[in-house]
Amino acid sequence: MDEIDIDISDQYSKNVSEYLGRLSAHYLIVVCENAEENCPRLFPGMGQRLFWPFDDPAAVEASEEEQLSAFRRIRDELDERLAAWLTSFARPQSNASTMP
Repeated sequence: MDEIDIDISDQYSKNVSEYLGRLSAHYLIVVCENAEENCPRLFPGMGQRLFWPFDDPAAVEASEEEQLSAFRRIRDELDERLAAWLTSFARPQSNASTMP
């Protein structure tokens, strides 16, 4: 992530219990099969649950270079998917030239 200027050095894996009852979310996006199969399907305050299956780059059993390549690929695929999803919420801009 540092390669694309995103600092995640203070981040860590968290148990879902850290969030239950503390925040509401309009969307919950699940990105791995393990979470899809093992995590709760409903959360208090949750809106829509989406499942976007991506390969788990941590499961790649290969050289360090190939593992890094897998993490980069999934990072970029997530970025593209998220950008496309967010674009779907964009409202068409009104054209000032058509205003009376």
